[in-house]
Amino acid sequence: MADPDPLLVVDGISARYNDSIAALHGVSLTLKRGGILAVLGANGAGKTTTLRAISNLLPAERGRVTAGHILFDGVDVLAAKPSRLVRLGLVPVLEGRHVFKSLTVEENLVTGGIGRSARRAEIAEDIARVYELFPRLKDKRRALAGLTSGGEQQMLAIGRALMARPRLLILDEPSMGLAPLIVRAIFATLQRLNREEGLTILMAEQNAAIALAFADTAAVLENGATVLSGSAAALRARDDIKSFYLGESLASPAAAPPAEDRQPAFAAE
Repeated sequence: MADPDPLLVVDGISARYNDSIAALHGVSLTLKRGGILAVLGANGAGKTTTLRAISNLLPAERGRVTAGHILFDGVDVLAAKPSRLVRLGLVPVLEGRHVFKSLTVEENLVTGGIGRSARRAEIAEDIARVYELFPRLKDKRRALAGLTSGGEQQMLAIGRALMARPRLLILDEPSMGLAPLIVRAIFATLQRLNREEGLTILMAEQNAAIALAFADTAAVLENGATVLSGSAAALRARDDIKSFYLGESLASPAAAPPAEDRQPAFAAE
């Protein structure tokens, strides 16, 4: 049964860059309150563009949504400034571990609180919470963010987003370029936030195995459109998902086609 009051609804959006390059042409997603939705797809499938559209950040990339609509808790996302969306609780963590490299770790966290006009006491409280979630950041609190490791910068980017007290946390490729131990630690923390505090999470993730283990629902994008969606467990059990995203061979090595000849082929159900 469909959620009668989802937190996020993405309904048939299309998008273009520079009014000429079609990036999306029929993406639809629904995310319930307190849920975790993983968006999967090959490079160029439209994952990052979808997340930027949901955060209303496409205009900054010379892009725009040309059709469809996006609602966050009943608010028309495309009619709201990104700063207002953050204040409403829709907070993105962009791909690439964006931090203010010339500021210390703690100064980066403070900027997250300032973005929602938090009081000094609230900022101090939230910083203590981030340090409890990510102890490594506390150890590096006086270090320049640009001198920390990739894993620490990803923790910092997520921690700064948490300073905004999100209701929907949007993550674009949170595991990219990180060691497996760091990835597991970050995902364990996110899962804790979801289970203990009801934080709703939307992510685009290249590591399909961990994404499907972490999420409760998932959607597959192909050529800028949603071609498959459902429970993460059901998608993980599908042979096409196993073969293309999880690297589980469904045929003997001799019978399997070369990697360059394999193409994803999904049928919506």
